[in-house]
Amino acid sequence: MSKLGRIRQALRHPSPFLCLLLASYLFVFLALYFMEPKPIVLRIGTFAGSNWDVPEGASYAYLDEVIARFEAEHPGVKVTYQSGIRKTDYPEWLASRALAGEMPDVILIPQDDFNLYAGLGALLPLDDLATKDASFSLDDFYPAPLASARSTDGSSLYALPAECMPRLMFVNRTLLEREGIPVPQDDWTWDNFLAICRKVTRDTDGDGRLDQFGTYGYTWQDAVITSGASLFRPDGRASHFTDERIESAIRFANALHQSQQGQIVTERDFDLGRVAFRPFSFAAYRTYQPYPWRIKKATDFEWDCIRLPRGPEGKNISPVQTLLMGINAKTRERQLAWEFLKAYCHDKDNQTMLLEVSAALPARRGIIENTSARELFGMTGSSEGRSPLAVSQVIEEGSVPYRFPRYQAAMLLADRKIQALIDNDALEVNSMNRIQKEINDFLLK
Repeated sequence: MSKLGRIRQALRHPSPFLCLLLASYLFVFLALYFMEPKPIVLRIGTFAGSNWDVPEGASYAYLDEVIARFEAEHPGVKVTYQSGIRKTDYPEWLASRALAGEMPDVILIPQDDFNLYAGLGALLPLDDLATKDASFSLDDFYPAPLASARSTDGSSLYALPAECMPRLMFVNRTLLEREGIPVPQDDWTWDNFLAICRKVTRDTDGDGRLDQFGTYGYTWQDAVITSGASLFRPDGRASHFTDERIESAIRFANALHQSQQGQIVTERDFDLGRVAFRPFSFAAYRTYQPYPWRIKKATDFEWDCIRLPRGPEGKNISPVQTLLMGINAKTRERQLAWEFLKAYCHDKDNQTMLLEVSAALPARRGIIENTSARELFGMTGSSEGRSPLAVSQVIEEGSVPYRFPRYQAAMLLADRKIQALIDNDALEVNSMNRIQKEINDFLLK
């Protein structure tokens, strides 16, 4: 019998010894397989790019570094996320994960989407975890970003603020210097703003068409925030559009519109250095400075940033937008998810690193003011006299966002009505009465 035949015969009629040997090998393999500890997997929901709509080359730099540090401090834990999800596709992606029962344990939440997830019960209430954790304090966060993480009535905490961003006024220093106008101080007023805009708005080349302007992108909502008035009742059941301070803000926005003499000002006008003022997020200021960032949008004029101008009864305050992070209400790793949430949003070393790898600002107090001016502003030339403490104070005093569920829809309706009045110079005595009635009817539906 050939060697191959003997092997076939042995396999057809294995000896007891061979059976015992194979069984032993199988037992050892299975024992090693099941005895080897499996890593605990913590899944993170995130999106590609910056939350602040500015270029960001290393989209996941901060997340990757936090994960690396977290895994090093938690042996046996593996943190994962799916890359490449665009911000515009992120809500749909999360919804599909939720329907499939595969919602990530921890999720980043843009501020405008927070009410949706909290209202659907998708987010774990964090009050007990926060209260019982001796290493954690809610007082470490700026008030406005923290308010964005609470329920509509402010009673329950459903997320932590991960990043924040104030809206400030960009100033074309070069244009103002050419016109012999000093850069306004942080306590400037609507009257100062309007006077400068009227002065710089003109035809500089003599062709009969305006080619230099006072402002681009300043809205009636910017004016309302600095008017000292509130647009809505906190519960969202009524609006206050007939408040004299709000009417004054809208008339001021209309005066700015009239100063442009009906000519449309574009973003390109600002980019070319033809506009004196533009409200923008501080992320844009950090991103478009030549150092240390890789992108510079304008090269022929110097920028500065100051607070928004205030109305007669208002303050030089700014709206503060927030990127939040919450925990899936159905996660099986509640405590571990909380530890990661703290690492991402609260850990001082990590939040300090956030300034180094992105254009975002930390929502935790005590970090921005301890940063050098060069690190924060990107260059010293356009920020002489500015200090990180001043930026921290803007966030500290920032306006608290409205949190009632129909806020976004109500504002879209109001903006459409009010902007039409401004664009057509159609403000009348009863204009705001009509708008308030329409908004209130909408809110009570």
